[in-house]
Amino acid sequence: MFSTKFSVSIVLLLAVSNHLVSGQFNPNYVSGRSTMVHLFEWKWDDIAKECENFLAPRGYAGVQVSPVTENVIVANRPWWERYQPISYILTTRSGNEAQFSSMVKRCNNVGVRIYVDIVFNHMTATHSTVKGTAGSTADPNAKSFPAVPYSSTDFHTSCGINNYNDVNQVRNCELVGLKDLDQSKAWVRDRIVEFMNKLISLGVAGFRVDAAKHMWPADLKVIYSRLNNLNTAHGFASNTRPFIVQEVIDMGGEAVSKYEYTDLGTVTEFRHSDSIGKVFRGKDQLRYLNNWGTAWGFMPSDRSLVFVDNHDNQRGHGAGGADILTYKNAKQYKMASAFMLAHPFGITRVMSSFSFTNEDQGPPTTDGTTIRSPTFNSDNSCSGGWVCEHRWRQIYNMVEFRNIVGTAAIQNWWDNGKNQISFCRGNKGFIALNGDSYDLSTSLQTCLPAGTYCDVISGAKSGSSCTGKSVVVGSDGRATITIRTSEEDGVFAIHVNSKL
Repeated sequence: MFSTKFSVSIVLLLAVSNHLVSGQFNPNYVSGRSTMVHLFEWKWDDIAKECENFLAPRGYAGVQVSPVTENVIVANRPWWERYQPISYILTTRSGNEAQFSSMVKRCNNVGVRIYVDIVFNHMTATHSTVKGTAGSTADPNAKSFPAVPYSSTDFHTSCGINNYNDVNQVRNCELVGLKDLDQSKAWVRDRIVEFMNKLISLGVAGFRVDAAKHMWPADLKVIYSRLNNLNTAHGFASNTRPFIVQEVIDMGGEAVSKYEYTDLGTVTEFRHSDSIGKVFRGKDQLRYLNNWGTAWGFMPSDRSLVFVDNHDNQRGHGAGGADILTYKNAKQYKMASAFMLAHPFGITRVMSSFSFTNEDQGPPTTDGTTIRSPTFNSDNSCSGGWVCEHRWRQIYNMVEFRNIVGTAAIQNWWDNGKNQISFCRGNKGFIALNGDSYDLSTSLQTCLPAGTYCDVISGAKSGSSCTGKSVVVGSDGRATITIRTSEEDGVFAIHVNSKL
């Protein structure tokens, strides 16, 4: 017979578990949208304008923003200084708290959600001068961060990570000298929860938890369970939990497994990035994609945040090495992105970069310090040092494709036994890809109603004509699909809304 006290404890435990399970896996997108973009190192005012002028009209669902906390100022302003916090003051090169708050409100008003890349595994490493973007100072050697405040009792003892097969080292020691916070301490948890709840009050929809692999899942579970529900003043339904995606690089063979985190929230699926790079670089054949998903060693679809590249691995950090595709391999990158967005697996995130020649290089500036706003060309592309992959026609039209096909299943898979493939998404969309060194030209089942359709890769529907290629689908759903190797893109895609 259970004691009353024990029964109450079980009920409370189940309530907390259900609270966690019911949320944190849902990105809380506005209905009919399905993809977020990482506007890496953009300023808050520029993101607000982008939400209103481009992202909302093109059907993007959300934006992952760079870290919002005051960070140490490093000579030559490398991108990674953003990942070295000095305090939880909302002042960075992207803007101040008022600008951040305004951006979140403006983006929510047009149905684009904001996800904060949040850093609470550590504080800054030691530098010759330790001053922050809000003017705060700290003494990392003494583990003194008065603007939080944190003192030496809030950190793990100093040690480096030399062995990724030692779980205690991975989670209790310092990653590249960054002072490692002890999330089992009540004071530390209180500061983190207080900070995250402040961001929730400002209207954010969730978080990308940096370096989650380097924190104990049990500590993260307590922190997440104490987060407030999303702010209904920003259009979220009552009792909606913040979306959580945790950065865990797990390619196998290490002490920490991504599966230790899948009951807490979604997880970054770096194997997806590595595998899609190998396929579209020609190291694996496109026909192997017919069982894309968990058969490739990925986590379940609803637990996987998937991407072609991210801000780390496009610079050779983290997983994948030279197999990762970036904007520098434009044709293959667009093909991989099109496949990712056409395939139902995972929660998709598009990368939006600035150009770089040096892996430490920070974003474009006007004076070496002030981030430069992107400038836009007549074809929607960016200039001024910004790449803006999310503004490439081949990518934003596939974001729309994903929205239109929704949850429709893959059917009528076809391949030529090598690197030419096609498939339908129910009776709503069709895509073909040619990764061979010779033309694709054959009759394929599109699963779409009879009519003339505009290819959304080479162009779009414009009134009663197509700005790019078109195709006639017969009464049997079949069409002759042609992708020549001489064409700019190795992809052809149509959907019900691209019909003339």
